[in-house]
This record gives sequence, C-alpha cells and structure tokens, in this order.
Amino acid sequence: MLGSGEDLNQSLEKAGRVGDFFELAELMCLDALERNESCGGHFREEHQTPDGEALRDDDQYAYVAAWEFRGVGNAPVLYKEPLTFENVHPARRSYK
Repeated sequence: MLGSGEDLNQSLEKAGRVGDFFELAELMCLDALERNESCGGHFREEHQTPDGEALRDDDQYAYVAAWEFRGVGNAPVLYKEPLTFENVHPARRSYK
C-alpha cells in the first residue's frame, strides 16, 4: 500500500534514497579515476609493480578530496587539501 496524500509514501522515500546511493557511487568512481595510483583498497591494474603489489604515488596523492556538486548535468569540482605527516609517514606495504 503506497498510502494517500495525507500519509508518508515510504516507497517513494526509499526510491529517493536509492537515487542518492547511485549519485554517491558515481562520485566514488569519478574520484577513483582521478587517482593514477594504487593504494590500500584502491587498486588499479595499470598501477602495480612487476610483482603485482600496489604502486603508490604519495607525492601526487597525499591529499583529502572534497567534491562540490554544481547542479544536475554539470560536472562536480574537485578540491584538494594537502595532508601533512608528522609522526607517521606513508610507506608501501607488501601483502605477500
């Protein structure tokens, strides 16, 4: 039962949430494509060592990303805030 004009339409509300998840998934894909490296759970086959390990690029990608929504039909804008490491420094890990 979808309800009446006076009731909350829970099916419509859930459909809106699914739409939100698709928008988030699209943004996560855009963000992953911006990174030409492999790091942690973000692994790209074209960015790996000959041994199959993740090939990081900490000089280019040591930042926090924030994306600005520019309206429907417009590409989002990427803003970067550099990360500063004082006590712990990024290092390549081997999972073998």
